[in-house]
Amino acid sequence: MTRRIVLATGNTGKLKEMHEIFSIIDVDIVAQSEFDTPEAIEDGLSFVENAIIKARNAAAHTGLPALSDDSGIEVDALNGEPGIHSARYAGDDESNIQRLLRELESVVEEKRTARFQCVMVYLRHANDPVPVIAHGVWEGRILRTTQGQGGFGYDPVFYVPERRCSAAELMAEDKNALSHRGKALRQMLELLQTNSSN
Repeated sequence: MTRRIVLATGNTGKLKEMHEIFSIIDVDIVAQSEFDTPEAIEDGLSFVENAIIKARNAAAHTGLPALSDDSGIEVDALNGEPGIHSARYAGDDESNIQRLLRELESVVEEKRTARFQCVMVYLRHANDPVPVIAHGVWEGRILRTTQGQGGFGYDPVFYVPERRCSAAELMAEDKNALSHRGKALRQMLELLQTNSSN
């Protein structure tokens, strides 16, 4: 029997990525927006806490098992900022990028190291005491100007050393193979497959 899992986001890009990677197992992933689920209040102090908050909220309002992720970018020269505040750093994507570039204006190339973090959580129900947790990391550095038209968020200023381009210049398949979210998704898929009683 096909299991239905609610995805704790209304982001169509994330939903598409999930469908592609999870297509090999018998699950039907639906966005929480289909259930008029209110947005969770992300007041955790870590990616793990915020991902759990979002999953519990989606499971509570839909009665379905829930999958959520929380992700962001950590910049070493800024002591890990913007971190869990990445999406709300200055407002929208463009404002976030401009603020980040201003903050790093005087920082030399070798000190502009950064990484994307993604924590993914699966809950069988809203009160599940043992969340399944997956984690992906993507190392790179921050460019001085934007490059590329693809992706979203901080992708245009995130330099990918192994491809010698920004994340916004990668083809979708290449990005899914390298990215923090792609890694976390594949890890979560393995965890759910090995524990199919979920």
